[in-house]
Amino acid sequence: MMRSLYRPTGAHELALIIESGMKRYPPRLFWQPIFYPVLNFQYAAEIAERWNMRDASGDGVGFVTAFKVPENYFLKFEVQTVGLAHHQELWVLAEQLHEFNDHIVNGIRVEKAFIGDKFVMTETLKSVLP
Repeated sequence: MMRSLYRPTGAHELALIIESGMKRYPPRLFWQPIFYPVLNFQYAAEIAERWNMRDASGDGVGFVTAFKVPENYFLKFEVQTVGLAHHQELWVLAEQLHEFNDHIVNGIRVEKAFIGDKFVMTETLKSVLP
């Protein structure tokens, strides 16, 4: 059995995912101790639209990526609720991300894009949009 997970990203992170052949999430930055995939599309879309797209330091775009991991691997992590009942995510330590990526089945796909008026879409990003 597989478990679907979602990850909100910006353009830079999505470009790195594309470079991996849509198979891996990039390593965390030194100030990011956890990787947090979320358990439902609604929450991922909220983050992509409200944070990734509208963040003053962002690039005016947010994407919702989706992927699957085996249920038995998913169960190794404690579900964290970080706000409303549907704000559920897994906390994967940065040093565990390589192993986590190894458990992604059938790659990563883009489910939704939130694109601001000023964002300039590249051909590479266009190639993975739904």
